[in-house]
Amino acid sequence: MATHKLLLLPGDGIGSEVMAEVKKVIGWLDAQGLASFAIEEDLVGGAAYDSCGQPISEEAMAKAFAADAILLGAVGGPKWANVHYEVRPEAGLLRLRKDLQLFANLRPAMCYPALADASSLKRDLVEGLDVLIVRELTGGVYFGEPKTITDLSDGQKRAIDTQVYESYEIERIARVAFELARTRKNRVVSTEKHNVMKTGVLWKQVVSEVHGSDYNDVTLEHQLADSCGMQLVRAPKQFDVIVTDNLFGDILSDVAAMLTGSLGMLPSASLGAVEEISGKRRALYEPVHGAAPDIAGQGVANPIAMIGSLAMALRYSFGLIEAADRVEAAIAGVLADGYRTGDIWSEGMTRVGTAGMGDAVIAELAKAA
Repeated sequence: MATHKLLLLPGDGIGSEVMAEVKKVIGWLDAQGLASFAIEEDLVGGAAYDSCGQPISEEAMAKAFAADAILLGAVGGPKWANVHYEVRPEAGLLRLRKDLQLFANLRPAMCYPALADASSLKRDLVEGLDVLIVRELTGGVYFGEPKTITDLSDGQKRAIDTQVYESYEIERIARVAFELARTRKNRVVSTEKHNVMKTGVLWKQVVSEVHGSDYNDVTLEHQLADSCGMQLVRAPKQFDVIVTDNLFGDILSDVAAMLTGSLGMLPSASLGAVEEISGKRRALYEPVHGAAPDIAGQGVANPIAMIGSLAMALRYSFGLIEAADRVEAAIAGVLADGYRTGDIWSEGMTRVGTAGMGDAVIAELAKAA
């Protein structure tokens, strides 16, 4: 069996707590002979800043380039609120995305049957929900230049962020969305703001051209991003795959996440292009939730999104489909058995902490072995 190089970057806040539960799952998979990993670990975010004055060190970046996949916990927190903008904790994550060219962010929003009542929407609107948001991750307003705050002569200030997209960036993310749609329900909704933004005009044009040339078998619909946000909370099950830019993808994926009941439930994958020689692609997997400093160190964080991120790595980076299916089935089984962390707890359920949920997943895996 091939040994896969996996870099763990727990990060800040609850990152180290949820990563500890992933290590349990990795250990179980190794022990069962379902996977083999060579593990390295390093710092990112505020933890890295405290150690070396940078949100990620050159040594950690070298490990990231050498890894077959990266698992990241979370970055940020009020402790670093006043550090210089260029070395804020989030800059470590942005550098990983940019330097590794992880342009395709996959954010699934699935509602487990056992959690349909945990959503803020009615059960009939979310039961069976399975939406995949494909977000362009290395372009747009988060990376565009100039990006400045300037003092003006009249005592005012001017802030500038620049939204920039080139056609190749739009084309490659569109292809990812169409290819994934072919493995699902064969429907793509492309969202932008072509009514007020030139990047939106180009986005719609390029996505339409890619669809017309190579993906006519996939149903394509265009929606303005604000309308798409409204439709996500009105009738979310109408969607299959949503493809969008960096800014709108950030917003819409968090909206979709809350439809499932908790941000603590959802994993994500950030993928690069497939390399011609090796056939591999660089990849980073992380939960959608943040560092949650308000509950850090209390042992109450939900580790399911982190464990689900490992399952995505097993599937997309390592081709270990059986192992991925087992981990995802174990998560569903634990929820069906009534185990809940505080963020998804309801009357009559068994309340557990971070470690308790991890142990329950291991027990479920062992039960099905």
